[in-house]
Amino acid sequence: MSKLFEFYNSNPNFRLLKKAAEILEGGGLIIYPTDTVYALGCLSNNKKALQRLAILTNIKLDKAPFSFLIKDFNDLSKYIRPLDNTTFKLLKRCLPGPYTFILPCLKLQKPFEKRRSLGIRMANHPILESLMSFLNVPLITTSLHHQDEILDYNTDPSFIFESWESKIDLMLKDGYGGNIPSTVIDLCGSSPKVVRVGKGSLDLL
Repeated sequence: MSKLFEFYNSNPNFRLLKKAAEILEGGGLIIYPTDTVYALGCLSNNKKALQRLAILTNIKLDKAPFSFLIKDFNDLSKYIRPLDNTTFKLLKRCLPGPYTFILPCLKLQKPFEKRRSLGIRMANHPILESLMSFLNVPLITTSLHHQDEILDYNTDPSFIFESWESKIDLMLKDGYGGNIPSTVIDLCGSSPKVVRVGKGSLDLL
């Protein structure tokens, strides 16, 4: 049965977040708040959870456009090829924040070993940042779309939990979510390419 951990005014409850980390380490799928929309994710090294996530999103794992949600810039060097000074300064201006940056990646473990690039998120949200402090690997993260395309991103956490309760192991509830996803920037070429305009301002690019 799915669990619901409630937070208030984005204040971290470390006892609950430690339990959330244990659920993730046990192969759990969770829904959690971010600085954009509510997201769905699991640990990046848990094969069982990754397979469940792929089935839920109806995407093959080796082709899934999932992003890695990392803890900090120290994590970046574990997955991304060395950055030039201009690119690094751009990331420092924008992260943590409502951006997804697509960057050339190092050789990743299965099932991501064929990837040549990787979406990186470093969200600016106190509950999520505190959760990440309990984890040793990135979260695989994907925005939580609603089946009704008119609604697109649902913001009501109670409705989200009701809709997903039978499919996940845990939801971290922290009030209403946003309805604008992250801004996606591709940095694999000679200059930044805007893939999706979202919450993150383009003025920082």
